[in-house]
Amino acid sequence: MRKNILYLHSHDTGRYIQPYGYAFSTPHLQKLAEQGVLFRQAYCAGPTCSPSRAALLTGQYPHQNGMLGLAHRGFRMKDYRHHLVQILKSAGYSCFLSGIQHELHTPQDPWRTIGYDAFLGTCDQAEKKACQFLSGNPPEPFFLSVGFIETHRPFPQVPAENARYVNVPHPLPDRPEVRVDMAGFQESVKILDRKMGLVLEALEANGLKDRTVVICTTDHGPAFPRMKCTLYDGGIGVMLIIRDGENFTGGKVIDSLISQIDILPTICQYLKIPPPEWLQGVSLLPLLSGKEEVRKEIFAQINYHAAYEPCRCIRTERYKYIKRYHSYLRPVLPNTDAGFSKSFWLRYNWNEHRLPREELYDLIFDPGETNNLVASPEVSDVLNQMRNKLKEWMKKTEDPLLEGNLPLPETARLNPQNGLDPGEPTLPAGKR
Repeated sequence: MRKNILYLHSHDTGRYIQPYGYAFSTPHLQKLAEQGVLFRQAYCAGPTCSPSRAALLTGQYPHQNGMLGLAHRGFRMKDYRHHLVQILKSAGYSCFLSGIQHELHTPQDPWRTIGYDAFLGTCDQAEKKACQFLSGNPPEPFFLSVGFIETHRPFPQVPAENARYVNVPHPLPDRPEVRVDMAGFQESVKILDRKMGLVLEALEANGLKDRTVVICTTDHGPAFPRMKCTLYDGGIGVMLIIRDGENFTGGKVIDSLISQIDILPTICQYLKIPPPEWLQGVSLLPLLSGKEEVRKEIFAQINYHAAYEPCRCIRTERYKYIKRYHSYLRPVLPNTDAGFSKSFWLRYNWNEHRLPREELYDLIFDPGETNNLVASPEVSDVLNQMRNKLKEWMKKTEDPLLEGNLPLPETARLNPQNGLDPGEPTLPAGKR
């Protein structure tokens, strides 16, 4: 019998968990990493919720599967038969959803259209319903998707004094407002770890651990300025832990460059399911047998989030090249979630910053992506190579952005690119 699959996924977490070396207490995820395989250089295909998830679950880039924007803003996939659930059902799996999915938003039962056999419960009870399912003699093999709203904003409120010893995320300044913001995010991460831990404990308590592959990841980076909905590493870098007790085991750490679109091809090879012809990713299994790399570059994109912001990037081990395809070369403010950190930057006129059309970074000497080398003659050959590789990929994958503006569904709801969110929070003066 093929192994079960437990897919644990969060909102907006990036890599900010204990196994990646951050000062966050996530003992359950640390244990999972020590038992499985941790991928240090995993990246999403699009640092915004629905496009990222659709890419992971179809093995296609967002412009190929049709998920150019957020499901709850009127975007949807071209063909839900390309969803992982449909592939697994054709291989004899029973498929269940507990908590959130972000691939379809319809008035009635979107989980049915995706292909799930049953919806166990909403995100406020995702871990509880998943544990009940695992304790109820579930049909095997099963695919269980457990989706958590954590660590999406708004974060839990924490007293300002709790933020005294908090480190802030790059590239934000170490100021009281940002520390309070990060303290709230840390609290949300703790909640996420506790909830995921309950599901993992239920899996083991019911004798299913050795018969189940666990895939634990997130959609993209945290909801801070210059992270979520950007093509910097803080936006596209994601946690990824896989455990199965057979191949993905032993507390291995893999530094090879990988994309989330590689997960579905890996599942197909692992389960000996014929891979669909539309897959764009590559299997990760060779990395477990000592191969140093399965890809030389990853690609990522932004199309629509709350507002229109078409961008593309290519990232190799050493270089990152970003190109913006829109004329509004300033921060697209609606695409950064409201919070203390955003308000702090706006106080210093972040909205008036000019953004370059192109960016090139040497990630060995500039991992923070602050020194744009586009105008540097000493790397002109690298710049041209990256430009050409990106264009070749866009042609190969039939990216509609090459023809101009991206198609917009009639049902889509967008904000203007220069819009300011009403009621941006600020920290009271006495707490600064």
